[in-house]
Amino acid sequence: MDIDSMGDSTCLDPDLLHLPELSPFALKPSPQIADNLFSQWLSLPETGRLVKSLIDEAKAGTPFNALSNTISPNSAGGNTLPSVFPAGSTPPLSPRSSSGSPRFSKQRSSPPLGSPLKLVPEPAREVIPQFYFQNGRPPPKGLKEQCFSRVDEFFLKHNDGLRMHEFKPITKEICKLPTLFSSALFRKIDTECSGMVTRDAFIKYLVDGNMLIMDTETKIFKLLKQPNCNYLSQVDFKPVIQELLATHLGLEFLKGTPEFQERYAETVIYRIFYYVNRSANGRLTLRELKRGNLIAAMQRVDEEDDINKVLRYFSYEHFYVIYCKFWELDADHDFLIDKENLIKYGNHALTYRIIDRIFSQAPRKFSSKIEGKMGYEDFVYFILSEEDKSTEPSLEYWFKCIDLDENGVLTSNEMQYFYEEQLHRMECMGQEPVLFEDIRCQIVDMIAPEREDSITLHDLKQSKLSGNVFNILFNLNKFISFECRDQSLIRQERDDPSLTEWDRFAHREYLRLSMEEDGEDASNGSIEVWDESFEAPF
Repeated sequence: MDIDSMGDSTCLDPDLLHLPELSPFALKPSPQIADNLFSQWLSLPETGRLVKSLIDEAKAGTPFNALSNTISPNSAGGNTLPSVFPAGSTPPLSPRSSSGSPRFSKQRSSPPLGSPLKLVPEPAREVIPQFYFQNGRPPPKGLKEQCFSRVDEFFLKHNDGLRMHEFKPITKEICKLPTLFSSALFRKIDTECSGMVTRDAFIKYLVDGNMLIMDTETKIFKLLKQPNCNYLSQVDFKPVIQELLATHLGLEFLKGTPEFQERYAETVIYRIFYYVNRSANGRLTLRELKRGNLIAAMQRVDEEDDINKVLRYFSYEHFYVIYCKFWELDADHDFLIDKENLIKYGNHALTYRIIDRIFSQAPRKFSSKIEGKMGYEDFVYFILSEEDKSTEPSLEYWFKCIDLDENGVLTSNEMQYFYEEQLHRMECMGQEPVLFEDIRCQIVDMIAPEREDSITLHDLKQSKLSGNVFNILFNLNKFISFECRDQSLIRQERDDPSLTEWDRFAHREYLRLSMEEDGEDASNGSIEVWDESFEAPF
């Protein structure tokens, strides 16, 4: 079809295009509206001439330029494309100010046609300082210079280096570590076992290990742990306790008895893992070390000449009580005890049923590896749990014993099973029996559990009276003492509430044992005798 004839044969009446404003969504169900409008536009004479000129230019090989073909040379920037809208029918501006209208913004911001594009320079990239360091953030320059100057003072008179016995001051003042770690630190640096640590070797260890800004717990953890391990085992603490035994004034009397040195070291380590290793798997992590009070106790050892005043972990008197209690029960002295031995503990205070649960290894697997036998380490865990039922390790220990089906809750049936033997013992002793229903109500009042029909470990840890619950169920002596409210014990608690139940027990037993050792009558020792110089626990 000839385009010229097409343009002359059709004329568009502008009134036909005065259509109401349509939403784009209105065209979806009726697409023929857009098709009709496009057909009408193609039928205009101006459209026909424009299309013909474009075809001619294409045949002549002229490059296509849409802008040059749409701009008329006889108009001042007007568009030659025919408008389907009559003059004065443009949509009105929005109620906003003219500065925010699309027209104004376009005229202001659009570059003139034909102008070259301007390259906008990229904004300068912000340099983000390094925030992760594999071995910790490097120390500030001033701190390094100050430290190196102090190190030079120590090595000024020792050009060849420092020997092990000369290393304590630098351990405490430069590394900020308790002197118990002096030997371990010396061996860590003296990798060739030359018996000497030079200035350069010491500086290299400080810098490469980033020891200057590391917290004390992390330093100790890194110092003691084995290569490629992320935990501390009991063996890792042996060099520290050996250093304590070799250097502390309060333990000089043990130098002639190596056997008791070994037992003391074992007891200290067992106590550390009982309280600090909360996962109870024998692998003490850095997080557990930071959450415990071990480092504070070690620092206290540095400051105190009397080791018995360091009640946490290191007291020799506490070790003496634990060891003597074990020795009393170990009738054949094979360093193992069985059920019949343990039932005698505390003047037969415990029931057979709770002893059976202990030897079933419900609360803790025995380290003795001998069927039906408890070793010394197992006994340490037992006596610490028995004599202070206010601690979390103790609550967990006894909770596992009472939780017969191991479902994480103590039911009335489980508690009644253990209390039945208590009730029978009270009847045999002529004591007025207390029925279990009354006991159950009393336990619920003390613990205030979330559910009255069961008690969880969380419920026990939220109450200060939880230890009495276990005494009621399987320790007759302490149950009766609780019911009678021993006034001497109450007075001791009021005099020094910072002392734990274990501290009071160990002190009373040490007085009794020491008097027996001296051949004196144990009845002359009053439990009211107390040493005011004892420290408060950390």
